[in-house]
Amino acid sequence: MTAAKPSAHPDSDLYPQATGPAWSIVEAHQKEEPLKLYSGWFCPFVQRVWAVLEEKGIPYQYIEGWTLTIPYTSTEAKLTEALVNPYNKPESLMKLNPRGLVPTLQYNDKPLFESTVVLQFLEEAYSDHKPHILPQDPYDRACTRIWADFMTSRIIPAFHRFLQFQPMADKEGLLEKRKEFLATIKEFAAEMDPKGPWFLGSEPSLVDFVVAPWALRMWVFDYYKGGLGIPAEGELGDDDVWRRWRRWVKAVEGRKSIAGTMSEREHYLQIYQRYADDTAMSELAKATRKGRGVP
Repeated sequence: MTAAKPSAHPDSDLYPQATGPAWSIVEAHQKEEPLKLYSGWFCPFVQRVWAVLEEKGIPYQYIEGWTLTIPYTSTEAKLTEALVNPYNKPESLMKLNPRGLVPTLQYNDKPLFESTVVLQFLEEAYSDHKPHILPQDPYDRACTRIWADFMTSRIIPAFHRFLQFQPMADKEGLLEKRKEFLATIKEFAAEMDPKGPWFLGSEPSLVDFVVAPWALRMWVFDYYKGGLGIPAEGELGDDDVWRRWRRWVKAVEGRKSIAGTMSEREHYLQIYQRYADDTAMSELAKATRKGRGVP
């Protein structure tokens, strides 16, 4: 696909569309629908919502990418003209979401944003679509929300402090950030159902969809930061908590709705290289630089 490339944002030179398994899903969701997902194929916050839409089989229109200024050809003819690059924010997105962030949901011409809020909305507004991602029991629902919030308040900040840590020559500092991140992962894994494979048991829930996109991106630490350090099966230091974690990751990797909303790894590299170099200019990268949490 050839596209016009606005240059307003330092991070805007991104691959313009989903690839691999995700591309097939994008193609299948270009038809006009009352429910529209304004997206960025690369964004883990988007993937939370996208995967749940796929999991529940909710009809939606997917809107993503550069604003095209040339005629379409072949399969590209199926794409909508309302493609959006979230780093060069068009007026249509800004009208829906004053922060100009994705994911943004357009529901019967009304806007919704913040990924965890959107997920709970989908559960309530499309209650006839299964599987349900929130338990029926009020206490279990509350616990689900607690651990979904743990992802936002603890895991994501630790993920980015480790990834954006500079300089690489500071081995002691890097090791400290790795330990901090691993501690949050282990605390999360310790709360998983003992049998699993999902957080609450045999079926995925809100917590799993909230955490899964980052689990599928943890390869970046092997690529940029010298390794993550989670023990492989049979390694010294292995214990029940890490066994739970590996079982959960295997379930995530095998779930069609989650794995199918990932693009080819090579196209994530230019994004995460900037985070690893601490030059990314996303709101999350800037917040991490200033010692703040998820904006």
